[in-house]
Amino acid sequence: MKAVIAIEREYGSGGTEIARTLSRETGIPCYGHEILEAVSKMYDISVDAIQKYEETATGSFLYSIYVMAKAAAGDADMVTGEGHIYLAEQKVIRHFAMDGPAIFLGHCASEALKEMEHVVRVFVRCSDEAQKNRRIETDYGISRADVESTKKRFDRKRSNYYYANTTQKWENLKNYDIVLDSAVLGTRGCVDLLKGIV
Repeated sequence: MKAVIAIEREYGSGGTEIARTLSRETGIPCYGHEILEAVSKMYDISVDAIQKYEETATGSFLYSIYVMAKAAAGDADMVTGEGHIYLAEQKVIRHFAMDGPAIFLGHCASEALKEMEHVVRVFVRCSDEAQKNRRIETDYGISRADVESTKKRFDRKRSNYYYANTTQKWENLKNYDIVLDSAVLGTRGCVDLLKGIV
């Protein structure tokens, strides 16, 4: 089976660590930041600029319908900068997925691969806010005073980007095949469960 795992995750849930560990232990390539790097090379735009575009994606329903209609028609003209970035990311994700089994982190990968077989859509959350805050402070080097605002900013960015480009709510757990709680399972337990799938 050509397994593809598309992971969305709450900021501070350990989702990135889970994906990267799964990749190391299974030999399946993991694509997160690598998607941005590929788009950067294709369009001669910095990764920082792409991240800024992602951050400014609007949660407007009308914008979302507009971008989706353009994408469905294969028409990149008259799409906003954010829309161009989204379409480029989707193209890169599909290209990487054609090479074999893959793990994707964010960037609406499950939407890009919705026509493909054997795609497992995963959401990683952390139900223990204190544990999540400790991870953000310790692993990400965010000062204790900035943890809450940083967590909200990243989750809002992910939510807005997902909604703007799919009209689906990022935090709606019905959008996923599997929901993992790293507070209950630990990152090791999450990795082991996903290894069982791939």
